[in-house]
Amino acid sequence: MIEWFMWVQLVLAVVAGLFAVVVGLIGWKPNDYTVGSLVLVELLLIAQGVISLVLPAVGSPPKGNALEFGVYAVSVLLVPPAAVVWALIDRTRWSTVVLGAGAFTVAVMVYRMYQIWFALV
Repeated sequence: MIEWFMWVQLVLAVVAGLFAVVVGLIGWKPNDYTVGSLVLVELLLIAQGVISLVLPAVGSPPKGNALEFGVYAVSVLLVPPAAVVWALIDRTRWSTVVLGAGAFTVAVMVYRMYQIWFALV
């Protein structure tokens, strides 16, 4: 896993997630920019999940607990698409709040995967 890519994702996820949660809690209806920024974050996190699943297959396994890492990797691939689909279909302030919370959740999982990958636990 590339460290700078992980940090860029985490910063984007926190900023976009915070923005979405605040906008949703204030009561504003999400606009295309709000949903679009969160969709971009979720796509970056999905890319991280794919990278995390491909690297062990090519001979670079995580140094920490592989089972925990695998659970996080699968979750990173499942949570964002579900949140994005709901936010795009529903387009309400609550779907935006959930999408923002999903960005935070997945960011935490990506950081934990990084820790497991390099055995920083």
